[in-house]
Amino acid sequence: MSIGHTLLGLLEAGPRHGYDLKRTFDEKFGQDRPLHYGQVYSTMSRLLKNGLVEVDGIESEGGPERKRYAITDAGITDVSRWLAQPEKPEPYLQSTLYTKVVLALLTDRSAADVLDTQRSEHLRMMRILTDRKRKGDLADQLICDHALFHLEADLRWLELTAARLDQLSKVVAA
Repeated sequence: MSIGHTLLGLLEAGPRHGYDLKRTFDEKFGQDRPLHYGQVYSTMSRLLKNGLVEVDGIESEGGPERKRYAITDAGITDVSRWLAQPEKPEPYLQSTLYTKVVLALLTDRSAADVLDTQRSEHLRMMRILTDRKRKGDLADQLICDHALFHLEADLRWLELTAARLDQLSKVVAA
């Protein structure tokens, strides 16, 4: 996720302080991985330097100075361009799990055990996500669906690989 673009998008609703940006980001996108304040302020500093935001005001109200940031026209253009670009699909061509299966075969360990252990872990995570989805709001349901679909694809791969272990063992041994 591009944190800079996300913060820029949040600023389109109007000027905000760094604290407000962090709080809104965490509410909308950061349930599993909230932003650190330092990350917000370093990102805002970079966006300011690049002319994508400007300081709309500074308030102190008896405490430390708080900058209020506003998005610039260049920032709006940058967010629009980012939103229009499709994300690159990420094929898992370098899979750690595949590496573990092959190494198990190469070292005369049980590749079937590796697959079984991973299958159990995937199913455990799917139960957690399904429970979270059932209790969550629409945003949480969509996020969980995304993760569940990826886990389902992994499970299909685990089953396919388990069915082909004898063939893979011969190829690896050659």
